[in-house]
Amino acid sequence: MEDKIKRILKSLKMNESQISQALGALVVVVIGVLLFNYFKSSKPTPEITDEAETTVATMENVELTTDEEGKYVPVGLPVTHEVLKGEHLWSISEIYYGNGYNWVDIASVNKLDDPGEIKEGMILVIPKVSLRYDKEVVETQAIMDAADLLEATTYTVQKGDHLWSISLRAYGDGYKWVDVYNANLDILSNPSLIEVGMEIVLPR
Repeated sequence: MEDKIKRILKSLKMNESQISQALGALVVVVIGVLLFNYFKSSKPTPEITDEAETTVATMENVELTTDEEGKYVPVGLPVTHEVLKGEHLWSISEIYYGNGYNWVDIASVNKLDDPGEIKEGMILVIPKVSLRYDKEVVETQAIMDAADLLEATTYTVQKGDHLWSISLRAYGDGYKWVDVYNANLDILSNPSLIEVGMEIVLPR
């Protein structure tokens, strides 16, 4: 038994350099895989979804009327909405109001303790309230800013803005919202949630 152990140790000593190389290569491969997975998961590139493409379209596709005060109100409300996978209050608000800012009205009427945590299958009431932006002002602002934005490197977010509409005016291509989002990861945690007054970088 002792001789057998000695033979094994002697064999290992003779092949020590080859074993070291094999272990070194294994360590490099493992570290490479770990680094790849870390960088892949730490800053995911947002996917271009139908939601991003329709945020502009919804402003035009929501049928509007005016209330006694002359404010814009979507036709057909109130209704109920069953939350789908991946939805949040901002995206639901865009469906029914043409803008995300009415999420506060949805949260209020449904008495949501945490508006950021809605679950798939929840039934929400979509109230009949006026839009939280002035449609004419937004359209006028878009026309006025179009020429300047084509060359601008920064932009201050206005009421009614979203990354798709800003990218459309700044680059002539709404799909550039992904580049704008990636250039502003330090201040944007969610591409659908941008705040009025925020100064965002427009990469060139």
